[in-house]
This record gives sequence, C-alpha cells and structure tokens, in this order.
Amino acid sequence: MISELLGEERIIQSKDWATLLFVLSFAVIAITKSAFENRFADYSKLIVSDKYNKIYKDSSQLMSWFNIALMFVLFVSMSFFIQLILDYMGLASKYDWVLFIQLITICSVFILGKFLVEKIVAVAFDFEELIEQYNLQKVNYRTYISLCLLPINMLLYYTNNLSIMVIYVLISFVLIANILSYLNSLKIYQKFIIGKLFYFILYLCTLEIAPYYFVYYWFTKK
Repeated sequence: MISELLGEERIIQSKDWATLLFVLSFAVIAITKSAFENRFADYSKLIVSDKYNKIYKDSSQLMSWFNIALMFVLFVSMSFFIQLILDYMGLASKYDWVLFIQLITICSVFILGKFLVEKIVAVAFDFEELIEQYNLQKVNYRTYISLCLLPINMLLYYTNNLSIMVIYVLISFVLIANILSYLNSLKIYQKFIIGKLFYFILYLCTLEIAPYYFVYYWFTKK
C-alpha cells in the first residue's frame, strides 16, 4: 500500500515540469495577444484569410518580438508533440523531462540552424529577400499550427490509454497542414520560381527535403 502511494506521488511530481511549461506557454500567448492586439487578431484568422501575410510581409518581421514569442511556443509545442508520439508508440515516456530538454534542444537547433543555412544559400544565389519572405510565411503557418497543437498536447499529456489512431490522425493533420502551407507559398511566389527553377529545385532538395530525411533517419536508428 505504501509503495503504491509513493509510486503515485512520484508520477504526480513528474508532471509538474510539464504543467509549468504549459502554463508558461499560455502566458506567453496571452502576453503576446495583449501587447499586439490588432496584429494577433489578424494572425488568428490566418487559416481563413491571407490578410496577415499581406500586411506583415516585410522580411524584418521575421525577428520581431511577436514572432520570437510565438517561436518559443512552437519549440515547446512541437517538442511535446514528438515526445507524446514516442510515448504512445512505446519508445519513450511522456513524463521524462530530460528527454523533453533533449527534444526541444534538437528542435530549436534544427530550425534555427536551417534558417541560417538558408540565409547563406540565399545570399550566395542572390535571392535573399525572397527566401526571408518565404521563411516568414513558413514561421507564420508553423507557429499557427503549434498554437493549435498546444491544447491538444495538454489533453494528450494528461490522458492515458488513448487510442493510437488519435495519434495517427494528429500526425496526418500536422503533415497535411504543412504541405498546404508549402503549396500556398509556392502559389504566391510561382513567377519567381519559374524564373529561377533550377536554383529553386536545388534549394528544395538540399534545404527542404534532405534535412527532414536525415532527422527521420536519425530517429528511426535511435
């Protein structure tokens, strides 16, 4: 009886770090919404309207405090989502805070490193402005997806014995949402892409497809 109580207490305590991160993430969203009220209102309609992308299309917006705050939520939300997938597939524990630190480090280094490499390549091939606008759109859509995932992550984290089909549905949702965001960006910049088709295909293969393939390969081997 005592051992069961102690075991239950350890499980409850192990959830504290996740609870704090969820509260912190929602606090960041609330502060961002309060500080950028009009901008957040346009941003919240991103799924149904392209108004936000048209208003805040300047490449300098990529490093604005609005996007920096939402990028923090992106790192937290996506890392939680990956850890939940690993947990439901029996490959890890969703209560492992050390694993979460590893995942959020990998996610942040991967995304920020990818941005840096893309910028270097864009400067080399003389289409820096376009790539920065393209990256800004990707950030907009991906942070939007991460905001949608955050309450779902919280629900999954505190729910046990959930059907694995729910996880597959969520993975499909994330993949489809990202593909649609790519297609939308390609539609917007199709004139430029046609003019520099060879460079764009090179960029697509080396900086959009290859990194995700290596990450997938690394995860499957681990």
